[in-house]
Order: sequence, then C-alpha cells, then structure tokens
Amino acid sequence: MHRTLSSTSALAVGAMADLAMQSRDGPVALSVLCQRQLISRSYMDQLFSKLRRCGLVRATRGPGGGYELGRDAAQISMADIVLAVDKPGGPSPRGRRASGRPELDGQTLTCDLWNEVNARLIEWLEVITLQSLLDERCAHGRRQAKSPSPARTPPLATPNSVFALGRLRSPHASWAR
Repeated sequence: MHRTLSSTSALAVGAMADLAMQSRDGPVALSVLCQRQLISRSYMDQLFSKLRRCGLVRATRGPGGGYELGRDAAQISMADIVLAVDKPGGPSPRGRRASGRPELDGQTLTCDLWNEVNARLIEWLEVITLQSLLDERCAHGRRQAKSPSPARTPPLATPNSVFALGRLRSPHASWAR
C-alpha cells in the first residue's frame, strides 16, 4: 500500500510555491530555498533532481544561476509535483488461492480502498495549479492585512489576594460587605 501524500510531497509543494514567488526576477539559488524552507541542502538536491527530471524546474549554472519553474505556474498542477517526488508504487501484491482467484481478505480490501483514495486524491490535485495556489495565498494575505485587529479590552480589575477580594464592594456579593 502506498500513501500518496507524504512529507516529501508537502515539502516539494512548499519549495515549488516558494520558487514560483521568488523566481519572477530570475533563477533562485537552492541555498536560498533551503534557508527559507528549512530543508537540508542534500534533501533539497534530491527533491529538485526529481522535479527537474519531470520538467517542473530548470537549472541555470554559473554566477547568478539557480532554479526556475520549468513551465508556467498555471500549467503545473499539484498532482504533477506530488507524482514527481513521490510516485505511487506498482500494483500491490495480492494473495492467491490454489484456484488462482484473488483472496478477498481484509488486507486486499484495505489495499483496494487506499488505491482508490489515492486515485481520487490525484484527480483532485490535478485541478489545483501552482498559480491558483499562489493566487489564493496572495488573496488570503490581503484579507488578513485588511481585517481590523480586534479591539483590545482593558484588563479586568481582578483582586490579587484574598484580602483585596474582601475589600471589593460588589452589589451581587453580600459577603463582601
């Protein structure tokens, strides 16, 4: 059984989103992405090697070099990124009876269920593009910036000792009089 969304997938999506936001001015050094995403250089090298093989990023060597998106952000889906770094395995092994028919045991049913869940998840991720993710993030940032901060209420005058509590005059507490 294979889990489609892994931490590798999440890190790759984050790195690609960061790259898309920064690469508008040219290639972005991998060391910059490592610092911003808090990912080790060796791990980022592995991720970007897979992303490059799938054409999602391209590398520029030399001074001022780094990585850029391999295609327009509107043409890169979340499924493209997930499948580039975390490809689902082949068909899962199934138990066989002597008759050659597959066994319908709990493990096979569970495996079938997760394969179906993964297939549906990939279909859903195919609809979400890197550009739509960035647009949503920018809109969310604008909403947060525009929303007024909640009015601060002054701290309540709370007694800080039993004696202060006794000196409090409350119309609802006859014992305080």
